[in-house]
Amino acid sequence: MLFWGILGVILFRAVLIGLGAAVVNQYNWVLFGFGAFLVFTGIRMFSHKDEEPNLDDNKTFQFITKRFRVTKELHGRAFTVKQPDPKTGKIVTWLTPLAVALIMVEVVDLVFAVDSVPAVFAVTQDTFIVYTSNIFAILGLRSLYFALAAMMNRFRYLQVSLAIILVLVGIKIFLVPLHIHIDTLLSLVVTLSILAGGILFSLWKTRNEPNISAVDHPETGQLEP
Repeated sequence: MLFWGILGVILFRAVLIGLGAAVVNQYNWVLFGFGAFLVFTGIRMFSHKDEEPNLDDNKTFQFITKRFRVTKELHGRAFTVKQPDPKTGKIVTWLTPLAVALIMVEVVDLVFAVDSVPAVFAVTQDTFIVYTSNIFAILGLRSLYFALAAMMNRFRYLQVSLAIILVLVGIKIFLVPLHIHIDTLLSLVVTLSILAGGILFSLWKTRNEPNISAVDHPETGQLEP
């Protein structure tokens, strides 16, 4: 599923970035909207609290399960299977839980793209750079997740750093149509400093807390499946 998920992300990002670039080139004032949205998102992140997700309340999951037949069990790597309809007895196509998971992953990526794509336009309007930077970031996140998953409980204040960065990027992109340029090197130094500060502060505040892996398996350091 990971292969199809990444492939879908690559295709959807190409469409979104192409549309975004066309709109920005045609209507430069759209950057005001992008900037305001990023500032609004950053401010909301300050008050956001992580909660255990409830799949039954997920709108995408509800939409899929109401309009499509979904099997209860996995069927290997198949996304669809042929099974009899319990009402009519006819052989019909069913989605498997794997297909539902793939659809939800793609929908979540589209939601994340609403933040990430406008943020890149604050740096450059070159479509090729915007697209390739997004793809390299996505490919890198796959490896980064497995490297940091066991330590995520230690990065408790990283969200605050990301919220500050979103606000600053939103302000920067808001200034682009006004022809007020902020030096790229300065922006990079400030961004890295805020990220580093959030990570170091988190590690210091949680220095007496074990990693998730150590809690799950003290002897092997492995996560629960």
